[in-house]
Formats: sequence, structure tokens, C-alpha cells
Amino acid sequence: MPYATEDNITELAARRWATAESPRLAELMTALVRHLHAFARDVHLTEEEWMAAMRWLTETGRISDDKREEFILASDVVGLSMLVVQMNNRFGPEATPATVLGPFYIDGSPAAPYGHDMSDGAEGLPLFVHGTVRGVDGEPVGGAVLDVWQADSDGAYEAQLSEVDEARLRAKYRTRQDGTYCLRSVVPKGYTIPMDGPVGDLIERTRISHFRPAHIHFLIDEPGYEKLITHIFEEDTQYLDSDVVFGTKEELIVPFRRHEAGTAPDGTTVATSFATAEFDFVLQPRT
Repeated sequence: MPYATEDNITELAARRWATAESPRLAELMTALVRHLHAFARDVHLTEEEWMAAMRWLTETGRISDDKREEFILASDVVGLSMLVVQMNNRFGPEATPATVLGPFYIDGSPAAPYGHDMSDGAEGLPLFVHGTVRGVDGEPVGGAVLDVWQADSDGAYEAQLSEVDEARLRAKYRTRQDGTYCLRSVVPKGYTIPMDGPVGDLIERTRISHFRPAHIHFLIDEPGYEKLITHIFEEDTQYLDSDVVFGTKEELIVPFRRHEAGTAPDGTTVATSFATAEFDFVLQPRT
């Protein structure tokens, strides 16, 4: 076996990783080796830059925990997360498009009845989101579970708040037999991604906006249909055209209509002003 030189090291490393027992792992790692080496050659990576990158990766791992996924955030801001989502969720034009999961999803949200208020005391204008879950054939999907989470009116998620020890602004709603659902929350706010870590340090060295437009996350994983991870965005909110994680899609932009005190979509009476957003989720059949 020849010793490594600048000319042959890429081929040597690729051959070595091609010995992986899994064919897919061999494919992934040999391609990664070739692309990484090509990048280093293309920019003529210096030793100082290589060391800075190693330290950045180390700090990214150090700041990550069970509530903060800094590597996911890094993937989000370079567009990798959204690219992977789009390649792996090529739904038909009638289906609701998918977007990124984001770094603040918490598994195990509590079940909530129709119209339940998931805000748990969070301040903000009351918001009712309602609509129908159906298949692309128009048939309603009764009993479907909508896993919902969002940031508060200060732009913070529960996962970012160490003082919160119970579910806040997240819940699981089940559709009625006719496919309808209704949840109560508060109008979300556009917010900045966390800027106190390695990702924020990089963003601050650019002219990139570090804000996301106001949105609510949804996850629907119903048997017989493709898993859907998506958002809805408030129409006319800021940052729709500069979403730092590239997650905005035109089909997901919804008007949030303001109302005076009165009857809400779930039939209850609201003593203050409130907002409503109507959105139908259309699921892609699983093949």
C-alpha cells in the first residue's frame, strides 16, 4: 500500500472507508471523504482555519444537551435541514408541504381535548387555530393526532426556559370523526434563533438575519399517510422572505384574523379580543 501524499490521500481515504460492512455507510463515507477533501483543496484550507473549525465543532457539542440541539441549528442555518426535508418529502401538489422540525421539539406532549388552551398562562393575544385534517382524496382523517408546539410572545420555547417544569405551549390534539380540530394558544412572535452559541457567533460575522417569522409547529404521523412535519406562518408578519432556516413556504402562510370579544371557533365565549387562523392539513398517502 502506498504512503499518503497530497495527490493520493483522497483516494486512499475513500478506499479505506469503502470497507464499511454496510453498503450504505460505505457510500456515505466515501462520498463525504471526497467532498471534504475537494472543499479543502478548493479553498486551500489553512491549518489555522482547520483548527478553528475543530474548536467550533467542539463548542457546538459542548453547548448541546437534551433541550438544545446546536448541531441541528447549524444544519438549519446553512439550508441543509430544509434540503433534506424537501428531498425526502416530495409530496403531491395537493398535499401540505413539509418543513424543518427545528431544534426545540419535545417528545411526549400531553393529550388535549378539542379547543383546549395549551398556553398554560403564557401572555399574548388568544389565538384559535382550527380546520380539518384530510387526505388528498378529500376524505377526512378522524382520530389523527396533531402534535403542536410554538414559542411564546417573547420568542422563547419551553425547551429554552429552565424554570418551566411542565408542558407549556405544546400539546397533542386529536381530530374529531369528521377530521376537524381546534386548538387554543396565543399569537406567536417572530424570534431570533439562539445567538449565544457557536452558530450565533458565525451568524454575527455576516449580514444574515437571525430571525424566524412568527409560526406554529405541527407534526402529524397517521397510519396510512406520510409523516408530516410542518408549520403555519402568520400572513404579513416580518421575516417571511428572510427566514434564517429557509422554512417558509407560500402554501403555509395563513391570515390571523382579529376579532372583538365573542364566540370562538370551538363554540366557547371569549371575554376579550382574540385571533383566529383556519388551516386544513392535507396528508400524502403512504405508498
